Amino acid sequence: MSETFDQLTQKLTESGPEALFDQLTTELAREKKYHELFDVLLMRSRQRLGLPAILQGSIDDLAEPVRSQVEDAYLESCRHVGQLLLEEGRVREAWMYLRPVGDKQLVATALEKLTPGEDNLQDLIEIGLHEGVAPALGYKLVLENYGTCNAITTYEGAVLGRPRADQQACAAALLNHLYRELVANVRADIARQEGAEPKEATLAELIADRDWLFGEMSYHTDTTHLAAVVRFARVLEDPELIAKAHDLTEYGQRLSQQFQFPGEPPFRELYPAHALYFGAQLGKKVDEAISFFEQRARETDVHEEGTGPAEIYVALLSRLGRHADAIRAAVELLPPGVRASGFAPNLLELSRMAGDYAPLMQVCRERGDLVSFTAGLLESRKSR
Repeated sequence: MSETFDQLTQKLTESGPEALFDQLTTELAREKKYHELFDVLLMRSRQRLGLPAILQGSIDDLAEPVRSQVEDAYLESCRHVGQLLLEEGRVREAWMYLRPVGDKQLVATALEKLTPGEDNLQDLIEIGLHEGVAPALGYKLVLENYGTCNAITTYEGAVLGRPRADQQACAAALLNHLYRELVANVRADIARQEGAEPKEATLAELIADRDWLFGEMSYHTDTTHLAAVVRFARVLEDPELIAKAHDLTEYGQRLSQQFQFPGEPPFRELYPAHALYFGAQLGKKVDEAISFFEQRARETDVHEEGTGPAEIYVALLSRLGRHADAIRAAVELLPPGVRASGFAPNLLELSRMAGDYAPLMQVCRERGDLVSFTAGLLESRKSR
Protein backbone atom coordinates (compact mmCIF):
# COMPACT_ATOMS: atom_id res chain seq x y z
CA MET A 1 0.00 0.00 0.00
CA SER A 2 2.87 2.39 0.79
CA GLU A 3 4.16 1.79 -2.72
CA THR A 4 0.85 2.96 -4.19
CA PHE A 5 1.00 6.22 -2.28
CA ASP A 6 4.53 6.78 -3.53
CA GLN A 7 3.46 6.06 -7.11
CA LEU A 8 0.64 8.58 -6.89
CA THR A 9 3.01 11.21 -5.50
CA GLN A 10 5.49 10.52 -8.29
CA LYS A 11 2.77 10.58 -10.95
CA LEU A 12 1.60 14.02 -9.85
CA THR A 13 5.17 15.36 -9.73
CA GLU A 14 6.17 14.00 -13.14
CA SER A 15 2.95 14.20 -15.17
CA GLY A 16 0.44 16.44 -13.39
CA PRO A 17 -3.10 16.07 -11.98
CA GLU A 18 -4.70 14.37 -15.00
CA ALA A 19 -2.18 11.54 -14.97
CA LEU A 20 -2.67 11.22 -11.22
CA PHE A 21 -6.43 10.84 -11.63
CA ASP A 22 -6.00 8.37 -14.52
CA GLN A 23 -3.95 6.07 -12.34
CA LEU A 24 -6.13 6.47 -9.26
CA THR A 25 -9.45 5.81 -11.06
CA THR A 26 -7.95 2.79 -12.80
CA GLU A 27 -6.71 1.40 -9.47
CA LEU A 28 -10.03 1.93 -7.68
CA ALA A 29 -12.05 0.41 -10.54
CA ARG A 30 -9.74 -2.62 -10.60
CA GLU A 31 -10.23 -3.11 -6.86
CA LYS A 32 -14.00 -2.51 -7.27
CA LYS A 33 -13.93 0.28 -4.72
CA TYR A 34 -16.77 2.07 -6.44
CA HIS A 35 -17.81 4.44 -3.67
CA GLU A 36 -14.25 5.74 -3.44
CA LEU A 37 -14.18 5.95 -7.23
CA PHE A 38 -17.23 8.19 -7.15
CA ASP A 39 -15.52 10.58 -4.75
CA VAL A 40 -12.42 10.68 -6.95
CA LEU A 41 -14.46 11.38 -10.10
CA LEU A 42 -16.05 14.34 -8.35
CA MET A 43 -12.65 15.50 -7.16
CA ARG A 44 -11.33 15.29 -10.72
CA SER A 45 -14.21 17.39 -12.03
CA ARG A 46 -13.55 20.06 -9.41
CA GLN A 47 -9.85 20.06 -10.30
CA ARG A 48 -10.71 20.65 -13.97
CA LEU A 49 -12.97 23.57 -13.00
CA GLY A 50 -10.32 25.17 -10.83
CA LEU A 51 -12.19 24.44 -7.61
CA PRO A 52 -10.74 23.10 -4.34
CA ALA A 53 -10.28 19.33 -4.17
CA ILE A 54 -12.73 19.25 -1.25
CA LEU A 55 -15.55 21.69 -1.87
CA GLN A 56 -16.47 23.82 1.11
CA GLY A 57 -20.09 24.89 1.38
CA SER A 58 -22.97 24.09 -0.95
CA ILE A 59 -23.01 23.82 -4.73
CA ASP A 60 -25.75 26.45 -4.60
CA ASP A 61 -23.13 28.94 -3.44
CA LEU A 62 -21.26 28.64 -6.75
CA ALA A 63 -21.84 31.13 -9.53
CA GLU A 64 -22.98 30.14 -13.02
CA PRO A 65 -21.81 28.57 -15.26
CA VAL A 66 -19.62 26.70 -12.75
CA ARG A 67 -22.57 25.53 -10.70
CA SER A 68 -24.20 23.85 -13.71
CA GLN A 69 -20.88 22.31 -14.72
CA VAL A 70 -20.44 20.82 -11.24
CA GLU A 71 -23.98 19.44 -11.33
CA ASP A 72 -23.40 17.90 -14.78
CA ALA A 73 -20.19 16.28 -13.55
CA TYR A 74 -22.04 14.92 -10.53
CA LEU A 75 -24.69 13.28 -12.69
CA GLU A 76 -22.10 11.83 -15.06
CA SER A 77 -20.19 10.37 -12.12
CA CYS A 78 -23.43 8.91 -10.75
CA ARG A 79 -24.16 7.27 -14.09
CA HIS A 80 -20.64 5.85 -14.43
CA VAL A 81 -20.45 4.37 -10.95
CA GLY A 82 -24.05 3.21 -11.02
CA GLN A 83 -23.46 1.24 -14.21
CA LEU A 84 -20.37 -0.40 -12.73
CA LEU A 85 -22.36 -1.46 -9.67
CA LEU A 86 -25.18 -2.79 -11.87
CA GLU A 87 -22.69 -4.93 -13.75
CA GLU A 88 -21.63 -6.38 -10.40
CA GLY A 89 -25.26 -7.10 -9.51
CA ARG A 90 -25.15 -4.70 -6.58
CA VAL A 91 -28.65 -3.43 -7.27
CA ARG A 92 -29.42 -1.33 -4.21
CA GLU A 93 -26.04 0.44 -4.28
CA ALA A 94 -26.39 1.05 -8.02
CA TRP A 95 -29.82 2.61 -7.58
CA MET A 96 -28.43 4.99 -4.96
CA TYR A 97 -26.29 6.51 -7.71
CA LEU A 98 -28.68 6.13 -10.64
CA ARG A 99 -31.77 7.58 -8.94
CA PRO A 100 -30.55 11.17 -9.42
CA VAL A 101 -29.80 10.43 -13.10
CA GLY A 102 -33.41 9.48 -13.70
CA ASP A 103 -32.64 6.78 -16.29
CA LYS A 104 -35.08 4.12 -15.11
CA GLN A 105 -34.95 2.22 -18.38
CA LEU A 106 -31.23 1.62 -17.97
CA VAL A 107 -31.82 0.12 -14.53
CA ALA A 108 -34.91 -1.81 -15.62
CA THR A 109 -32.98 -3.46 -18.46
CA ALA A 110 -30.21 -4.45 -16.05
CA LEU A 111 -32.70 -5.85 -13.51
CA GLU A 112 -34.30 -8.05 -16.16
CA LYS A 113 -30.92 -9.70 -16.81
CA LEU A 114 -30.26 -10.60 -13.17
CA THR A 115 -31.08 -13.99 -11.73
CA PRO A 116 -33.14 -13.60 -8.53
CA GLY A 117 -31.67 -15.27 -5.46
CA GLU A 118 -31.50 -15.00 -1.70
CA ASP A 119 -28.88 -12.27 -1.93
CA ASN A 120 -30.77 -9.93 -4.24
CA LEU A 121 -34.49 -10.86 -4.20
CA GLN A 122 -35.54 -8.17 -1.75
CA ASP A 123 -33.48 -5.55 -3.60
CA LEU A 124 -35.07 -6.52 -6.93
CA ILE A 125 -38.56 -6.22 -5.43
CA GLU A 126 -37.78 -2.96 -3.65
CA ILE A 127 -36.16 -1.26 -6.64
CA GLY A 128 -38.37 -2.83 -9.27
CA LEU A 129 -41.78 -2.42 -7.64
CA HIS A 130 -41.64 0.05 -4.79
CA GLU A 131 -39.21 2.44 -6.49
CA GLY A 132 -41.17 2.07 -9.74
CA VAL A 133 -38.20 1.08 -11.91
CA ALA A 134 -39.69 -2.18 -13.22
CA PRO A 135 -43.07 -2.68 -11.50
CA ALA A 136 -44.10 -5.73 -13.51
CA LEU A 137 -40.84 -7.51 -12.71
CA GLY A 138 -40.98 -6.62 -9.02
CA TYR A 139 -44.58 -7.73 -8.73
CA LYS A 140 -43.89 -10.99 -10.57
CA LEU A 141 -41.17 -11.76 -8.04
CA VAL A 142 -43.57 -11.12 -5.15
CA LEU A 143 -46.11 -13.45 -6.73
CA GLU A 144 -43.60 -16.21 -7.49
CA ASN A 145 -41.77 -16.10 -4.17
CA TYR A 146 -44.39 -15.09 -1.61
CA GLY A 147 -47.63 -16.42 -3.07
CA THR A 148 -51.06 -15.13 -4.00
CA CYS A 149 -52.05 -13.77 -0.60
CA ASN A 150 -48.98 -11.55 -0.32
CA ALA A 151 -49.34 -10.52 -3.95
CA ILE A 152 -52.91 -9.36 -3.34
CA THR A 153 -51.87 -7.37 -0.29
CA THR A 154 -48.99 -5.87 -2.26
CA TYR A 155 -51.30 -4.93 -5.12
CA GLU A 156 -53.63 -3.06 -2.79
CA GLY A 157 -50.78 -1.36 -0.96
CA ALA A 158 -48.21 -0.66 -3.64
CA VAL A 159 -49.80 -0.98 -7.08
CA LEU A 160 -53.22 0.70 -6.97
CA GLY A 161 -51.69 4.15 -6.80
CA ARG A 162 -49.35 3.58 -9.73
CA PRO A 163 -49.97 4.56 -13.38
CA ARG A 164 -52.54 2.53 -15.29
CA ALA A 165 -49.94 0.65 -17.35
CA ASP A 166 -48.27 -0.60 -14.16
CA GLN A 167 -51.62 -1.62 -12.67
CA GLN A 168 -52.49 -3.51 -15.83
CA ALA A 169 -49.16 -5.37 -15.94
CA CYS A 170 -49.47 -6.46 -12.31
CA ALA A 171 -53.17 -7.31 -12.56
CA ALA A 172 -52.44 -9.43 -15.64
CA ALA A 173 -49.73 -11.38 -13.81
CA LEU A 174 -52.03 -12.01 -10.85
CA LEU A 175 -54.98 -12.98 -13.05
CA ASN A 176 -52.94 -15.43 -15.12
CA HIS A 177 -51.45 -16.96 -11.97
CA LEU A 178 -54.78 -17.59 -10.27
CA TYR A 179 -56.46 -18.69 -13.51
CA ARG A 180 -53.79 -21.33 -14.15
CA GLU A 181 -54.02 -22.52 -10.55
CA LEU A 182 -57.82 -22.73 -10.64
CA VAL A 183 -57.94 -24.53 -14.00
CA ALA A 184 -55.35 -27.06 -12.78
CA ASN A 185 -57.33 -27.71 -9.59
CA VAL A 186 -60.65 -28.07 -11.41
CA ARG A 187 -59.11 -30.42 -13.98
CA ALA A 188 -57.64 -32.55 -11.20
CA ASP A 189 -61.01 -32.74 -9.45
CA ILE A 190 -62.76 -33.76 -12.68
CA ALA A 191 -60.13 -36.39 -13.46
CA ARG A 192 -60.50 -37.81 -9.95
CA GLN A 193 -64.30 -37.91 -10.12
CA GLU A 194 -64.70 -39.03 -13.75
CA GLY A 195 -61.65 -41.25 -13.99
CA ALA A 196 -60.21 -39.48 -17.04
CA GLU A 197 -58.62 -36.17 -17.95
CA PRO A 198 -61.20 -33.68 -19.26
CA LYS A 199 -60.90 -32.55 -22.86
CA GLU A 200 -62.07 -28.98 -22.24
CA ALA A 201 -59.43 -26.24 -22.08
CA THR A 202 -60.95 -23.11 -20.55
CA LEU A 203 -62.41 -22.73 -17.08
CA ALA A 204 -65.85 -21.88 -18.45
CA GLU A 205 -65.85 -25.03 -20.57
CA LEU A 206 -64.69 -27.20 -17.68
CA ILE A 207 -67.50 -26.13 -15.33
CA ALA A 208 -70.30 -25.71 -17.89
CA ASP A 209 -72.07 -29.05 -17.41
CA ARG A 210 -70.62 -30.15 -14.11
CA ASP A 211 -72.84 -28.83 -11.34
CA TRP A 212 -71.45 -31.50 -9.03
CA LEU A 213 -68.23 -29.47 -8.79
CA PHE A 214 -70.08 -26.95 -6.61
CA GLY A 215 -71.27 -28.48 -3.39
CA GLU A 216 -72.07 -26.54 -0.23
CA MET A 217 -68.44 -26.45 0.86
CA SER A 218 -66.77 -27.02 -2.52
CA TYR A 219 -64.23 -24.63 -3.99
CA HIS A 220 -60.96 -25.05 -5.88
CA THR A 221 -59.07 -21.93 -4.86
CA ASP A 222 -59.14 -19.52 -1.95
CA THR A 223 -62.44 -17.71 -2.47
CA THR A 224 -61.16 -14.42 -1.03
CA HIS A 225 -58.32 -14.54 -3.56
CA LEU A 226 -60.83 -15.15 -6.34
CA ALA A 227 -62.91 -12.14 -5.32
CA ALA A 228 -59.86 -9.88 -5.13
CA VAL A 229 -58.52 -10.91 -8.54
CA VAL A 230 -61.91 -10.30 -10.15
CA ARG A 231 -61.93 -6.78 -8.66
CA PHE A 232 -58.41 -6.00 -9.82
CA ALA A 233 -59.16 -7.28 -13.33
CA ARG A 234 -61.43 -4.28 -14.01
CA VAL A 235 -58.38 -2.30 -15.09
CA LEU A 236 -57.50 -4.80 -17.84
CA GLU A 237 -58.37 -4.10 -21.48
CA ASP A 238 -56.78 -6.98 -23.38
CA PRO A 239 -59.60 -9.23 -24.72
CA GLU A 240 -57.79 -12.46 -23.85
CA LEU A 241 -57.37 -11.36 -20.24
CA ILE A 242 -60.94 -10.07 -20.05
CA ALA A 243 -62.13 -13.49 -21.24
CA LYS A 244 -60.25 -15.13 -18.38
CA ALA A 245 -61.71 -12.63 -15.90
CA HIS A 246 -65.17 -13.42 -17.26
CA ASP A 247 -64.50 -17.14 -16.75
CA LEU A 248 -63.66 -16.39 -13.12
CA THR A 249 -67.04 -14.69 -12.67
CA GLU A 250 -68.75 -17.74 -14.18
CA TYR A 251 -66.99 -19.91 -11.64
CA GLY A 252 -67.70 -17.49 -8.79
CA GLN A 253 -71.43 -17.39 -9.54
CA ARG A 254 -71.61 -21.18 -9.20
CA LEU A 255 -70.11 -21.20 -5.70
CA SER A 256 -72.22 -21.67 -2.58
CA GLN A 257 -73.96 -18.54 -1.33
CA GLN A 258 -71.62 -18.38 1.65
CA PHE A 259 -68.79 -17.55 -0.78
CA GLN A 260 -70.73 -14.82 -2.61
CA PHE A 261 -68.95 -11.86 -1.05
CA PRO A 262 -70.59 -8.45 -1.48
CA GLY A 263 -68.69 -5.75 -3.33
CA GLU A 264 -68.81 -1.98 -3.45
CA PRO A 265 -71.22 -0.15 -5.83
CA PRO A 266 -71.87 -0.82 -8.64
CA PHE A 267 -70.63 -4.35 -7.94
CA ARG A 268 -72.63 -5.16 -4.81
CA GLU A 269 -73.44 -8.54 -6.35
CA LEU A 270 -69.79 -9.22 -7.01
CA TYR A 271 -69.79 -11.96 -9.62
CA PRO A 272 -73.02 -11.23 -11.55
CA ALA A 273 -72.14 -7.52 -11.92
CA HIS A 274 -68.58 -8.25 -12.98
CA ALA A 275 -69.87 -10.87 -15.41
CA LEU A 276 -71.91 -8.14 -17.09
CA TYR A 277 -68.97 -5.73 -17.07
CA PHE A 278 -66.47 -8.17 -18.59
CA GLY A 279 -69.02 -9.85 -20.82
CA ALA A 280 -70.07 -6.61 -22.49
CA GLN A 281 -66.47 -6.01 -23.51
CA LEU A 282 -66.56 -9.45 -25.16
CA GLY A 283 -69.79 -8.63 -27.00
CA LYS A 284 -72.10 -10.44 -24.54
CA LYS A 285 -75.29 -8.83 -23.19
CA VAL A 286 -74.02 -5.39 -24.19
CA ASP A 287 -77.36 -3.56 -23.92
CA GLU A 288 -78.16 -5.22 -20.61
CA ALA A 289 -74.78 -4.23 -19.21
CA ILE A 290 -75.10 -0.61 -20.36
CA SER A 291 -78.57 -0.36 -18.84
CA PHE A 292 -77.42 -1.95 -15.58
CA PHE A 293 -74.42 0.32 -15.06
CA GLU A 294 -76.26 3.43 -16.20
CA GLN A 295 -78.97 2.78 -13.63
CA ARG A 296 -76.37 2.24 -10.88
CA ALA A 297 -74.60 5.45 -11.88
CA ARG A 298 -77.78 7.52 -11.91
CA GLU A 299 -79.05 6.27 -8.57
CA THR A 300 -75.76 7.13 -6.83
CA ASP A 301 -75.11 10.53 -5.27
CA VAL A 302 -71.46 11.21 -6.14
CA HIS A 303 -71.19 13.75 -3.33
CA GLU A 304 -72.29 11.18 -0.76
CA GLU A 305 -71.20 7.81 -2.16
CA GLY A 306 -68.32 8.65 -4.48
CA THR A 307 -67.78 8.51 -8.21
CA GLY A 308 -67.22 4.75 -8.58
CA PRO A 309 -70.50 3.81 -10.35
CA ALA A 310 -70.34 6.82 -12.68
CA GLU A 311 -66.72 6.13 -13.61
CA ILE A 312 -67.44 2.46 -14.28
CA TYR A 313 -70.32 3.46 -16.59
CA VAL A 314 -68.21 6.02 -18.46
CA ALA A 315 -65.29 3.60 -18.76
CA LEU A 316 -67.55 0.84 -20.08
CA LEU A 317 -69.05 3.11 -22.74
CA SER A 318 -65.57 4.14 -23.79
CA ARG A 319 -64.30 0.55 -23.97
CA LEU A 320 -67.28 -0.31 -26.15
CA GLY A 321 -66.23 2.44 -28.56
CA ARG A 322 -69.15 4.67 -27.63
CA HIS A 323 -66.97 7.67 -26.92
CA ALA A 324 -69.60 10.31 -27.65
CA ASP A 325 -71.99 8.64 -25.22
CA ALA A 326 -69.16 8.42 -22.70
CA ILE A 327 -68.51 12.16 -23.03
CA ARG A 328 -72.20 12.97 -22.42
CA ALA A 329 -72.29 10.64 -19.43
CA ALA A 330 -69.11 12.11 -17.96
CA VAL A 331 -70.42 15.68 -18.32
CA GLU A 332 -73.72 14.78 -16.68
CA LEU A 333 -72.61 12.36 -13.98
CA LEU A 334 -69.16 13.65 -13.00
CA PRO A 335 -69.73 17.32 -12.13
CA PRO A 336 -66.87 19.78 -11.61
CA GLY A 337 -65.49 19.92 -8.10
CA VAL A 338 -65.97 16.18 -7.55
CA ARG A 339 -62.67 14.32 -7.32
CA ALA A 340 -62.71 11.23 -9.52
CA SER A 341 -60.46 8.22 -8.97
CA GLY A 342 -59.10 8.35 -12.52
CA PHE A 343 -60.50 4.94 -13.47
CA ALA A 344 -62.51 6.39 -16.34
CA PRO A 345 -60.87 8.42 -19.10
CA ASN A 346 -61.22 12.16 -18.57
CA LEU A 347 -62.99 14.47 -21.01
CA LEU A 348 -59.82 15.31 -22.90
CA GLU A 349 -58.96 11.62 -23.36
CA LEU A 350 -62.50 10.82 -24.43
CA SER A 351 -62.43 13.70 -26.93
CA ARG A 352 -59.20 12.35 -28.38
CA MET A 353 -60.75 8.88 -28.73
CA ALA A 354 -63.88 10.33 -30.34
CA GLY A 355 -61.90 12.64 -32.60
CA ASP A 356 -64.26 15.44 -31.58
CA TYR A 357 -63.29 18.25 -29.22
CA ALA A 358 -66.40 20.40 -29.67
CA PRO A 359 -68.30 18.98 -26.64
CA LEU A 360 -65.24 19.46 -24.45
CA MET A 361 -64.79 23.06 -25.58
CA GLN A 362 -68.46 23.84 -24.90
CA VAL A 363 -68.32 22.29 -21.44
CA CYS A 364 -65.15 24.26 -20.65
CA ARG A 365 -66.91 27.51 -21.62
CA GLU A 366 -69.89 26.67 -19.41
CA ARG A 367 -67.65 25.76 -16.48
CA GLY A 368 -65.18 28.59 -16.93
CA ASP A 369 -62.37 26.05 -17.24
CA LEU A 370 -59.61 27.93 -19.04
CA VAL A 371 -56.94 25.27 -18.48
CA SER A 372 -58.89 22.38 -20.02
CA PHE A 373 -60.13 24.71 -22.78
CA THR A 374 -56.54 25.53 -23.70
CA ALA A 375 -55.58 21.86 -23.65
CA GLY A 376 -58.53 21.12 -25.91
CA LEU A 377 -57.52 23.87 -28.32
CA LEU A 378 -54.01 22.50 -28.61
CA GLU A 379 -55.14 18.88 -28.97
CA SER A 380 -57.78 19.70 -31.56
CA ARG A 381 -55.19 21.61 -33.57
CA LYS A 382 -52.88 18.58 -33.51
CA SER A 383 -55.69 16.30 -34.69
CA ARG A 384 -56.30 18.52 -37.71
